Amino acid sequence: MHSSYWFFALLISSTILFCFILLKKRNTRSLFLYLTMVGFGYIIETTIFNFLGSYDYNPNIIKRNSFYDSELGAFFSNALSLPVTATLIATFHLNWLWIIFFSGFFVGIEWLFLKLHIYTQHWWKLAYTGLGLPLYFALAKIFYKWILHPSRGFKHNLMLYLITGSISASAHILPMLFFLNRFYRPRWFGNVGKDSIAFSAIYYLCASLFYCLMIKINWKPKWFKYILTGLFIYTVNQVLEKIGILHSLVWWDQIYYICLALFLIFLVGVIDKRLSKQIVVDKNPS
Repeated sequence: MHSSYWFFALLISSTILFCFILLKKRNTRSLFLYLTMVGFGYIIETTIFNFLGSYDYNPNIIKRNSFYDSELGAFFSNALSLPVTATLIATFHLNWLWIIFFSGFFVGIEWLFLKLHIYTQHWWKLAYTGLGLPLYFALAKIFYKWILHPSRGFKHNLMLYLITGSISASAHILPMLFFLNRFYRPRWFGNVGKDSIAFSAIYYLCASLFYCLMIKINWKPKWFKYILTGLFIYTVNQVLEKIGILHSLVWWDQIYYICLALFLIFLVGVIDKRLSKQIVVDKNPS
């Protein structure tokens, strides 16, 4: 069980740091930047971890499925420690010396996890982390400038999609890890857990695009988009179940994902409006 302590330490420290950022800044810009970086990290992780098998985590929290356990370890990194640090760097306007310091810090954590045998690399190298993190942190500073200077074009839509993806992915996959409410079997991989998470990633990426497109249409009446969304998600689930890809294991499974879709349509609409109304000048640059 000692391996789980290290991951919980990441959870606790990241949560404390994020609360500090929110208390100091007291605005939605920090939250939007955090969600943007989570969404960006999820896309990178989908590519290198889910499909290319870059590494494995061993937090030893989910014992019934080794890949689900590894996926949870990836969640601690990509949804907590890295995006929270990126948010700190961007919102407090930290310079390149800080970026290099935090990059080296996380390379050190990765090295420590290797030595503790709670993290295994396949084709991934420490050098890739050392080269990738400065770019990731620098990108956070770019996204933050976009948030401070709102627009209705590509920048706005990209951030909206990444924010939507961060929420959609977490709400889609975490119940699967902890409650085993469903799994997917497209038969891309021999491991059922890896197969399920890989398909979940494709599902959330497509669903997020659908949500963003839906709120961009000027519906009259406005409630029609909720009916269409519910019917669409229900139909997709039914088709996936009929062709043998989706396997629902609990009575509330499909109800949950339909309700999730309806909630996300509402939430994405709110976020879309808030992103467009962000204050241009950061009143608390410290």
